[in-house]
Amino acid sequence: MTPVTAVRAALTAVLLLALAACSTPDSSGPDDDGGARPARTPTAGMSAASPARWHPRPRTPWQWQLSGTVDTSVDVPVYDIDGFENGAAVVRALHKDGRKVICYVNVGAWESFRPDAAKFPAAVLGKGNGWQGERWLDVRRTDVLRPLMAARFDMCRAKGFDAVEPDNVDGYANATGFPLTAAQQLAYNRLIAGLAHERGLAVGLKNDLDQVPALLPDFDFSVDEQCAQYGECERLAPFVAAGKPVFHVEYELKADQFCARTVALGFSSMVKHLELGAGGGPC
Repeated sequence: MTPVTAVRAALTAVLLLALAACSTPDSSGPDDDGGARPARTPTAGMSAASPARWHPRPRTPWQWQLSGTVDTSVDVPVYDIDGFENGAAVVRALHKDGRKVICYVNVGAWESFRPDAAKFPAAVLGKGNGWQGERWLDVRRTDVLRPLMAARFDMCRAKGFDAVEPDNVDGYANATGFPLTAAQQLAYNRLIAGLAHERGLAVGLKNDLDQVPALLPDFDFSVDEQCAQYGECERLAPFVAAGKPVFHVEYELKADQFCARTVALGFSSMVKHLELGAGGGPC
């Protein structure tokens, strides 16, 4: 090979390498239909590595039991049970029978009887919320509450739960002892949803009907108490319209007083006793 030929060969090799580098696909390359794939960015409250989670569907029958030994014989695909009171063995048994399991966790009120109660400083404890041993939390103090709630959701994940039911997420609409605003509640509720999603857990919006329009994108289902008694069920219809279930109970009405309406709305409705034991029945 002559010197001129060698130089030309070297230049050709360099050019080919440059062209190959330009054509190498990366994470922002074309998608399956040939269009440009935008760079992926996490949604609010989620990390780039957030694992896949359960997406429940409307009209899914469920069982809600927060007191007593869980009766695992109820033939429904979804159970909602207390996250602290039930261990991984209960969750495994339900999974073995093909159930999905929701972890009840109180995120808006302190409970004196929980094993982590001493970790909550007095400054974040407000007025009682009407239940013995419970006091509203100052949801503005996310510096304090975020790591505490993250630890609780870690517990749910470690036990194998599929989702969380965060309770008392409407303190701003109650006499908590703190001057909470709707905007502050929205921020806290979105933080809670993000903590769940980061752990691969679905998350439900408990009551808080006034903020359904704003929070619908952040939550995977709704848990509602007594919307029929108070004439509020239509306000939850956006969940069903978005392909997300409304898990609903009534305590004081009889089935023939509300079931026709809520079933027509696509809700998963039940009659239960207030203590939420194993008893009760679906529409």
